[in-house]
Formats: sequence, C-alpha cells, structure tokens
Amino acid sequence: MRGLCRSRLRIILTVLMIGCAVSLTGCHGSKGLEEFEIPEEFDTSRQYEITFWAKNDTNKTQTAIYEKAIADFEEIYPNITVNLRLYTDYGKIYNDVITNISTNTTPNVCITYPDHIATYLTGTNLVVPLDGLLSDEKYGLGGSEVRFASPTVEEIIPEFLEECSFGGHYYAVPYMRSTEACYVNKTYVEELGYTLPDMLTWDFIWEVSEAALAQDADGNYKVNGQKVLIPFIYKSTDNMMIQMLKQKGAGYSNDDGDILIFNDTTGALLYTIAEHAGSGAFSTFKISGYPANFLNAGQCIFAIDSTAGATWMGTDAPLSDISADKFVDFETEVMVIPQFDTENPCMISQGPSVCIFNKADSQEVMASWLFAQYLLTDDVQIAYSETEGYVPVTSKAQQSDTYQSYLSACGQDNSTYYEVKIKAAQLLLDNIDNTFVTPVFNGSTSLRDAAGQMIENTVKSVRRKQTVDDAYIDTLYSDVTSLYRLDQLEGSAVASGKAELGELPATAVILLSALGGAWVLIIIYAFYRRIRARLRRSHQNK
Repeated sequence: MRGLCRSRLRIILTVLMIGCAVSLTGCHGSKGLEEFEIPEEFDTSRQYEITFWAKNDTNKTQTAIYEKAIADFEEIYPNITVNLRLYTDYGKIYNDVITNISTNTTPNVCITYPDHIATYLTGTNLVVPLDGLLSDEKYGLGGSEVRFASPTVEEIIPEFLEECSFGGHYYAVPYMRSTEACYVNKTYVEELGYTLPDMLTWDFIWEVSEAALAQDADGNYKVNGQKVLIPFIYKSTDNMMIQMLKQKGAGYSNDDGDILIFNDTTGALLYTIAEHAGSGAFSTFKISGYPANFLNAGQCIFAIDSTAGATWMGTDAPLSDISADKFVDFETEVMVIPQFDTENPCMISQGPSVCIFNKADSQEVMASWLFAQYLLTDDVQIAYSETEGYVPVTSKAQQSDTYQSYLSACGQDNSTYYEVKIKAAQLLLDNIDNTFVTPVFNGSTSLRDAAGQMIENTVKSVRRKQTVDDAYIDTLYSDVTSLYRLDQLEGSAVASGKAELGELPATAVILLSALGGAWVLIIIYAFYRRIRARLRRSHQNK
C-alpha cells in the first residue's frame, strides 16, 4: 500500500511539473492583457491607487517637485492616490519593470526611455498605445473633461513627441529633453595660444588636447601646473560613437532593426580615438572618472556630458563631488559638441519620457493617463527644467513669461540662475532642429551599449599597450557582437509595436525564467508537502 501511495505521489508530481513547465513557456507574450479601450466616461465616484516610478539622481529639489506635483494632482482628483517610487538610475527602473512583468505588477506610470519601452512591448498589450488618448476630445491633451490646464497635442514640441513614436504608435509622451554639450575651460584654451571657434570641430579638440600635454622639467603639465591632466574626457561613449557616425553619414542602425555599425567609418574613428588615448589626451568616464570633477579641478579642458548635468560643471558649480579647495578658477564656455561638418551640425536628443502600463481595469488606466498629463503642465515642466539643463517639452511652457524670465536671469546667482546651467538649456533651445534620435526596436538598447563598449575597450587596450590594428578591430567587432548578442538582432523589425518586436534580450529572459522557475519549485514543494501529509494520515488510519 505504501509503495502504491508513493507511485501515485510521483505521478501527481510529474503532472504538476509538466503543467507548470507548459504554463511557464506560454507566460510571456502569449495571452497577455486585453487591449485597452478608452471608456466613455472616467468614473470619479471610485477610488484609485496608482504607482509612479521616476528617476531623480538623488536631487532633493527634483524629489520635492515630484511630491508637489502629486499633492497638487491629488487635490484636483481626490479619488486618485499616487504612490511615488524613486530610482537613481534608469537601468534599475528598466530591470525592475522586466522583473515585474512576470508577476503582472508593473507600475502604472513610469519615466523611461523609448529603447526600454521597445522591450516592454514584447509583452502583449503591456504598454498602452497613446494614439487615441492623445486626441480624445474629453480626456486627451487639452480635453474638455480634464480638470487642469493640460497642453494640447500641437503644443508639444513636434520633434520631442515624434521620439515617442515607433512601431506605428505613440507609446509615450516626452517629459524632459536634453542634449550633450562640451563644457570648455576657455582660460586654458587661450593660455595654450588658441581661440575658441564659433563651432567646435573634432580636429580642433584633438589638436588642443595634444598641445596641452606639454610638461616642464619636474613633470608638471605646463597649462595647469599639476601632475594630473586629461585634456578631453567623454561621459557617455555610446553617444560619442552614435553622434560621430551620424555626423559622418555612416551606418548605425535603421528602423527595421538592422545592425549597420560594423563599417569602415567606425573602424577609422576607433583608430583616431586609440591614437589620442595612447598619448593621454583622451579618456572616458568609465575609465578615469566623472568629467566635471576633472574640469572643476583644472585637470580637464574639454568635458562632454549631458546638458542635464550642467549644475556640476564650472568654477561656481552648485553641485560637486570634489572639495572646495580643489576648485580652480577659470572661465567656462558651454558649446555644441564637436562636429565634422560645422555647416550641418548634428547632436543627439535625449531625455526621459513617460509611458503607461496597461491594467485589467480601464478606469485605472484612465487615472494613470490623467496623472501622466499633469506632468506636462507648465508648473511641473518649468520647475523641473530649472533644476538642471533640461528644457520643457511644450511650446506652452517654453514661451511662458515664467520660463522666459528664468532664461533672461542667466547668471544672477549660482543656484537657480547658475549661468552654465541656463546656457546649457539655451544651447538645446537654439538647436532643436539640429537634433536627432536613433531608431527604436527591441534590442536597440543593446546596440547602444555596444557602441560605447567599442570605445571603452579600445581606450583600455591602448592603456594596456596593446596594438590596435585591423585584426584588433575585427576581434573587437566579434566580441561586442557576442557580448550583446547583436547577431540575434540583425533583421529584427518593428512591425506592430507588440509581440512582433522580437524576443526579449537574454538578460530579460534569464530574469523572467529565474522568477518563473522559482515559483514552479515553490508550488511543487507546497503540493508535495500537502499530498505527502494526506497520504501519511491515510496510511495511519488504515
């Protein structure tokens, strides 16, 4: 009898394992949620609780802006409670969203990037397409039933809104926008005998950087009198490679998801980078450290970083990671990143957007949409843009008396009106027509990472006295292709913006599989314990 019970137990456990395995293989991108449909009316008689995930770089001012926006919104809509969860890194938001997909516990509203949303879209109906919501007469942007001064679709800067369109739909609204700027120690440039041009070129930066390496008999650099100097430091090497290729008219990727980055132009750029890394004229954030720290200490001449990092740059920077005694006095110039063709400048447009995750309750989605809209109001847009070198995403906010007054007060103090910060914002405002974005598809995040990795690896190799030649470049291409699984992305297409975007990246698959596997084991063990206990009791009663 005991043997028979054990046999029955094994059969039951086997059936359970097979059933769990089948359900696990079908849990991603199979059934999913029902497609969201806009309800005729938003039910204000109900109470809603939504979650909002955002990034703030540990900036207390930004946190206060989020908290005020939530409080003001909840006063307008007392039936909606917004729970804020803050992150210090967009990558952590991305990983947590991927993790929560399997348990259907994604946030309601999330600040993120289109590249990340493209991966989220591999879950059927996971992210709400906003086409209908944007233009809905009652609850769309500027809608008649919206209880606050929401901007209209036409009042969102077209270039910024277009960045949120891929796969045939709008899957987000822009929240803030920035670009990259070159923060220049103008004092040192002139001491080296050079005059800053109206528009920087790559040749100019390389030439000045090499000239700055002259040392005296004691081994101090002549330009700063210190033992440490890295003339040119780039914060985001992915942007560096992407923008150089764009300026050269060379391949990176296309809207079909084809990987075009492994070309002769990329190789030539890497040779140039290797040359100047070898002399000590160039390095990167990942290798040497934050550009602003070197710039402010007089140990860097050209520091390229986001305009959103402007409050960290310059002699009077209100934010800094170095002590006050390390600062060096110099004149800071904020300039467009270096160009190959100054007649046709190109710079990347970047910055966070806001997406909404689908839920079984369409009314809950509507509550989320109303809050997402509130983030586009003038008060929120202007307040947040004043914290860094961001610019508001609506013409309504940009043209308001409040924002124009803010811009005109440039340099009045070293906090709210910090000169470098406002100049960085003005740089983007003056160059919106010169900005571009990269194609978005499932895997575009991996390609971006690979673009930067090629520069990082090249600089590291040169510092280790390795030879950078054709064989090295070929191996580098192969290594990053394998590391980021780019060979699995080639030819992937953005079709409908849903499951057709392709398979999840390997990291996401591992996360989801690990979570699913853990739940399978927990369920099996729980059933095993229950069945074993029942069989034991049955045996004891006989």
